[in-house]
Amino acid sequence: MTDQGVRRTVTQVPAQAGDAASDSAGELAPCGPGEPSPGTAEGGVSAPASAASDAPSQPVPGRGAPLLGTAGEPVPDGPGEPSSDEPEAAALASPPTVSPAARRRAERRAERVTAGAAELERRLADLLRGGLISAGQSGPALWEETAARMVDAQAPGLANRVRDLGALASAGVGAGAPVRLLEECALLHLLAQAWLRRDRLPEPLAATVRSRVGLTASPEGPAIRDDWLVLAQYDTSDSRLITRRIWLHGTVSGRTALLLSYGAPGRAPDLTLPAGLAVDAELTPYPGAGQPRRALTGRFGAPAPTTVRPPGTTTSGALARYGAALRDDPWRESVPVTLDRVVPVPDGDGWQLADADEDQALPVGAATRSRPGLWRLVALSGGAPVRVFGECGPRGFTPLAAWPQGPGEAVPLC
Repeated sequence: MTDQGVRRTVTQVPAQAGDAASDSAGELAPCGPGEPSPGTAEGGVSAPASAASDAPSQPVPGRGAPLLGTAGEPVPDGPGEPSSDEPEAAALASPPTVSPAARRRAERRAERVTAGAAELERRLADLLRGGLISAGQSGPALWEETAARMVDAQAPGLANRVRDLGALASAGVGAGAPVRLLEECALLHLLAQAWLRRDRLPEPLAATVRSRVGLTASPEGPAIRDDWLVLAQYDTSDSRLITRRIWLHGTVSGRTALLLSYGAPGRAPDLTLPAGLAVDAELTPYPGAGQPRRALTGRFGAPAPTTVRPPGTTTSGALARYGAALRDDPWRESVPVTLDRVVPVPDGDGWQLADADEDQALPVGAATRSRPGLWRLVALSGGAPVRVFGECGPRGFTPLAAWPQGPGEAVPLC
């Protein structure tokens, strides 16, 4: 989860499926007749009988994925991205040759992930039976134990989402806390069911499910060489690693791409591209529906200043883009969007970006209100329309870079 907004409601999740196959993946899988009910643990979350006799191992560093200092390795679950527009090119790429030994290893891991997803489904069902209000009283140990079981199943993506659930349950206050917890449980249930029925999904969506569960993937498909404008660069961190996100815009292709780089705690990632500059580079896409992530596979010069700006859209266009992205990936947290001709204005205790030409506005994310980037944006605007790049999600818009209406360089906001 990010700090970007109110989740989709439980009734909206099935409506975001792009087709019948993905919609059916979200159906509830009830316990069969005569199936024994797992034992109930403290706080209303149940530990299945299989979990009672198996001591879980501790979560491994790096969320079960290797740590590298470049964008060439898989990403832990993170913020959302824009729709991809090269499915035809990906379909033309030749599939890599897989050795029999590697295929057997992949099959064994898939079996473990399947067992973990089935166990998670049982625990979610027990959680709902016990009541969501009591879930917050169970403390973090129970959630960490469930996450450790997912790590044992080699499903780090599921483990991360269980930890997020635990943090939400522990910190939840007010009447809306159980509702948000239920929404997150619904998305986790949808992911587990999508994995269990992945053979019924279209391949692009199945690739997205594999990525969300935590299976590693290598970049594939034709590389794209372009002059890439560096839109924004920022770091996020937890106790296991530092993740650097770099958003790029292809000045010729018009595509938006995401580079990821990792570092151990206390050590900054190696890849650095200053915002506002352009770099002649070659990027290779990763598989998955609506996947914007790319690997940096070639650089042909140092970053240089540029006057190019990404094209913008309206606030209503940004919402439409996010809604369309959910059809490809219901678990997306946000999409990158450039807003044109918006004005930052106060809105009660917060701020919003008001469309200068329409009677529409997007709220600024709550976490952004305490950061200096918001005040840089307000100073740059001075009440006049500006162009703003950022991430649009269910909790509003997070501005990351801005340009004045007239000539001027990009102003980093993160």
